[in-house]
Amino acid sequence: MRQGGAAGEAAVIVWRRWIFPLLLVLVFGACAAALVKIAFFPDRTEAVVSPEASITDPIVAVERGSVVNALSLSGNVARDDVFPVRTEINGTVLAVHVAEGATVTAGQKLFTIRQDEPRKDIEVVAPEAGDVSEIALVKGQMTSAGTETYTLTPARYHLLATVEPVQLYRLVNAPAEASVSIAGGPAPFSCTGVRVQVSAEGTASVRCAVPADQVVFAGLPATIDLALGQVDDALVVPVTAVQGGAGTGNVWVDAGDGADPEERAVTLGVNDGAMVEVVSGLEEGESIRQFVPGFVAPVEEVCYEIEPGVEQCDSGSSW
Repeated sequence: MRQGGAAGEAAVIVWRRWIFPLLLVLVFGACAAALVKIAFFPDRTEAVVSPEASITDPIVAVERGSVVNALSLSGNVARDDVFPVRTEINGTVLAVHVAEGATVTAGQKLFTIRQDEPRKDIEVVAPEAGDVSEIALVKGQMTSAGTETYTLTPARYHLLATVEPVQLYRLVNAPAEASVSIAGGPAPFSCTGVRVQVSAEGTASVRCAVPADQVVFAGLPATIDLALGQVDDALVVPVTAVQGGAGTGNVWVDAGDGADPEERAVTLGVNDGAMVEVVSGLEEGESIRQFVPGFVAPVEEVCYEIEPGVEQCDSGSSW
């Protein structure tokens, strides 16, 4: 019995002192090797996916549909520009009835001038309501026709909205009136005298006059809605298919036989920026290229994983 117990104790000692520490060393060594592999030598053979994309010439059919050309532009209320006022009288100033910066009403007396020929006293009145400034006349002064006597800032307002250059063709033949909405202001009303302005620098804007019976203030933000035209049950095609866009243009008709597409002139109508009415030059059901030659057509974005957890996307273009 004692010999058996001594042998067991010896086996435990060997296990604790040699075998168990050796197993621990092997386990920790394997873990360390695995961590080094993951950190510095990732397996990319299964993660990397090659991008795939194709270049095509999309074809669309000429169909019937509706086109509504309506623009909603953001702008601001502004006061009309100041302008100089010149006298039409040769004579002597007898009296100045307003002070610098005075607010006057239409017809209010501003100056009294004694005309030389025929000799008589003439009351000069404000042509319209506004603010008077830069008064150039004093009592006793001689004046002559054509002299700039003061400037008037009229009590008139207008709306001015910026237009994107690509919207300018949609504004050809724009109506004279537009609807105006002012946040927190009066009910929507119509402004008149709509006109498109393009500066020498190329900045385009739409301007219209605020009716005199509307209470507005300079600087108020406003929205101008323009109804520019509508057609129903008309032949329509995407604007990207048309070379041109104002009145006439060209499209490329695909016969579907593998031959080169036919360039064909078309007459255009209402344009909403995405679709355009074709008045003549195409028949319903014909096929045309969706993009004119040379047009940079968007290609569907393709994403792929270049390494674990890292993705790259390419959009590309088709010409």
